Amino acid sequence: MESRNEPLLSNSENGNIALSSFTREGDIQSIKGPRDFFKEFSVESKKLWFLAGPAIFTSVCQYSLGAITQLFAGHVGTLELAAVSVENSVIAGFSFGVMLGMGSALETLCGQAFGAGQLDMLGVYMQRSWVILNTTALILCFLYIFATDLLKLIGQTDAISKAAGTFAIWMIPQLFAYSMNFPIAKFLQSQSKMMVMAIIAAVVLLLHTLFSWLLMLKLGWGLVGAAVVLNTSWWLIVVTQLVYIFSGTCGRAWSGFSWKAFHNLWGFVKLSLASAVMLCLEVWYFMALILFAGYLKNAEIAVDGLSICMNILGWAIMVAIGSNAATSVRVSNELGAGHPKTAKFSVVVVVITSFMIGLLISLVLIIFRKQYPSLFTSSEEVIELVYELTPLLATSIIINNVQPVLSGVAIGAGWQAVVAYVNIGCYYIFGIPLGLVLGYKMNMGVRGIWYGMLSGTLLQTFVLFWMIYRTNWNKEASVAEDRIRLWGGGLGDKGNGDAEK
Repeated sequence: MESRNEPLLSNSENGNIALSSFTREGDIQSIKGPRDFFKEFSVESKKLWFLAGPAIFTSVCQYSLGAITQLFAGHVGTLELAAVSVENSVIAGFSFGVMLGMGSALETLCGQAFGAGQLDMLGVYMQRSWVILNTTALILCFLYIFATDLLKLIGQTDAISKAAGTFAIWMIPQLFAYSMNFPIAKFLQSQSKMMVMAIIAAVVLLLHTLFSWLLMLKLGWGLVGAAVVLNTSWWLIVVTQLVYIFSGTCGRAWSGFSWKAFHNLWGFVKLSLASAVMLCLEVWYFMALILFAGYLKNAEIAVDGLSICMNILGWAIMVAIGSNAATSVRVSNELGAGHPKTAKFSVVVVVITSFMIGLLISLVLIIFRKQYPSLFTSSEEVIELVYELTPLLATSIIINNVQPVLSGVAIGAGWQAVVAYVNIGCYYIFGIPLGLVLGYKMNMGVRGIWYGMLSGTLLQTFVLFWMIYRTNWNKEASVAEDRIRLWGGGLGDKGNGDAEK
């Protein structure tokens, strides 16, 4: 164990922050009482917030690009709001889930390789992910091209389907921005380079807000203006991050393009697919809530009201996803460095912290539930529906602020395939059928659908808690060491053949 830590402390010479800033030189000691607990809690909280603060800010800013476009669309008209909401939730939401999921394979591989000091493999992993995700994006283009017919097929109204389908075709450039951005984000996160991502995201968000107002409202471009600004904003993030990486700021982690990116692609695809299935099942779960609302009476009002709630829930979940990123970095780094007790304690700290954040956000919404709906729409019917749904929204925020953090533990430890099965059972076998029964058979409408699906999320959260409680963290540290060796970290191509098995 001592010998594996030695190379970690020399990385700062190559432009990387020494890992000792984030990973203990030794594992955490036994906690014998409340004083020890609070002392270690304080130490771990500082390390987590050093990562989570910029990560949360970045996630919120990037999510806000689509949310702000949706906000301005609500002031253009109800059809435009429904079109942007459906495209964001169904078409782009589907693609976002696929890309984020496949890109999250890098959280496991890059995080554990960095923890073990095998920096040379990080750039290779990112390039492999680019190859796979851009190939996937080409396939997903058909989803955008035939979006109108697909939306009609699943029961959306002709007007919403046509408007959302046209908007989807204009948003194809965003799809390829996703395929480049998510591998870049995981590459930078694994090295704890969160602050540069936060700065880039903040600048782009400010520009996006200004030009969305100018093109959509002031110049009257409507949905065309929304597409132009949203595509440009996402690609500006990608290009700026690439300039940062190529400028030499990542040291050994980026040594240029390599043919190794095309080695062992199938083994990498399998891990990427497991990650994609795990996260897609979560992203699509809430996308389904918007779809089911489209079958209710007064579908346009139901979709608009629910989309505003999902918009706010999405912002709150971005906070949790920022914590998710920090958790997966901490867990994967500590497991890669052979510190199982520290990895376990990181989980405890981040779950407590995320719960408190979710509770605070929920209280703010409850207090201002008469005021905030008017920010998104001028329709009195939609405002009233959002007001009625706010208590349910607040409850969802508390639960969904903890759940992504637990998923981050799974990603950091490499449990994606197991959690995918958990998600299928809790979400699609239990949650959605219960929601449909309550919503349609019991005539509870939007609330019934939401109650059922929230029950599925709650069940999945309990299952993940149980899995983490039962985990042998010493064994996970050993598995991480084997995974690094298997994927060729520091060993050239050795192990590539085995990775196929």
